[in-house]
Amino acid sequence: MVRKFIVALLMAALLSCDIAFADETTTDAVSVSADKDAAYINGSSFAIGDFSRAQKGAVREAPGIGEVYSYYQGSSDDMVIVVAMEDAVLAYVPESVHALCDIEDKTSTEQLKQYFCALDASAVNGGVVLSPNSDWQFTSENDLEFNGLRILFGVEIGEGKRYVCIANPESAQLPTHVDFGRVKTPSAVNIVPEATGFEAFTQFLAGIDMSPLWVTLRTTGVAIVFIFVLGLAAAYFTMRIPKRAQDIFDTIFTIPMVLPPTVCGFILLWCLGRNTALGQWFIDIGFPLIFSWPATVIAATVVAFPLMYRSSRGAFENLDANMLDAARTLGWSNLRIFFRLMIPLSWSSIAAATVLAFARALGEFGATLFLAGNYVGITRTIPIAIYFEWMGGNVEVAWFWTAVILVFSFLVILIINLLGHRTTRYRRRSSSDDSSKSSSALTDKSHISHNDIAQESGSK
Repeated sequence: MVRKFIVALLMAALLSCDIAFADETTTDAVSVSADKDAAYINGSSFAIGDFSRAQKGAVREAPGIGEVYSYYQGSSDDMVIVVAMEDAVLAYVPESVHALCDIEDKTSTEQLKQYFCALDASAVNGGVVLSPNSDWQFTSENDLEFNGLRILFGVEIGEGKRYVCIANPESAQLPTHVDFGRVKTPSAVNIVPEATGFEAFTQFLAGIDMSPLWVTLRTTGVAIVFIFVLGLAAAYFTMRIPKRAQDIFDTIFTIPMVLPPTVCGFILLWCLGRNTALGQWFIDIGFPLIFSWPATVIAATVVAFPLMYRSSRGAFENLDANMLDAARTLGWSNLRIFFRLMIPLSWSSIAAATVLAFARALGEFGATLFLAGNYVGITRTIPIAIYFEWMGGNVEVAWFWTAVILVFSFLVILIINLLGHRTTRYRRRSSSDDSSKSSSALTDKSHISHNDIAQESGSK
């Protein structure tokens, strides 16, 4: 069953890669490069290179203008800039490139539209896609009004840094996104067709940074040791304290399970940072607990600990109290009862809790990002990699890591089910053995009673 699931998952990955890595991202036969940053139409007098897409901008102070909403353009002013609104598109074509792409030439503007629609579609990561059917307006003016906005191109804010600026962002709706590209001669653009099928899949795997997998496994492997020990100790501790204190500690140990992970991360960040003596002490000795690999272990341990604690405590509470008391009358110490009696009898439930806690630690995102940050090769786990790869437009990589998490989750649930079936068979076998013993005892008693009656009748 596991083999069939993995084969099906790989086939789905191959199909998705075959679609994602098609060598033509086309709007009327526009060829897009493998890096999704260049495009060319066969027979056109120009091509587009150095393409990029800005999904969001930032508020800045522009000299002589005031506060603006800006998108980083680059260090040069020869970029073609496409500002996308919900129902209209503004394409800025600088005069320096009119020799290759003249906005007065309908053929050039149509090809420019096709280029940016194809490149935008290949770079989109869940946002709005440019449409050739929108109302397109072409201009070479650096400062103009468009859809109720004052838009300025090539505004220098800081040395060598140019921006596209919205001077009155509060007066109308902001652009959905902004695309950038440079007009080039066809010979200056190298359109390399992408591989397809299995070759594309192998190239895709070869280009993936596998560090999130190793960081995740190392973090989860260390965290599960702490979770296992602390969970069992906490479960045993709460069973041996008075009821009123038991309720208080049970609430403390369980609360990370019901809190949002970001809240847990914020609390841990506050407690282990410079705000407390403990956090400052670790910083002073050169072993900071925040924004480091140990922070990923702490976050995973805190979030997954309640699962281990609650399951272990439930397993201990289901044990026969008379059996434990009988062990004490035989002179067994509490420590011996715990290790030789309680843990073995509860092992199936404890093992299932361990696997479940491992899966929870494996998928931890919010608390880890808050406490440890996103440092590639150090604190970037698989869930964090999925988020930032998607935000960066690497949808295929995000899907790959999602598939990895799905495989781990499937195996975890399968193991829990197998452990549950094993426990059920053991209990049924024990119950049937007890029933057989009871039946045998009743038969023996009945036989003895009949013999007694016969002997008594003979004596009379």
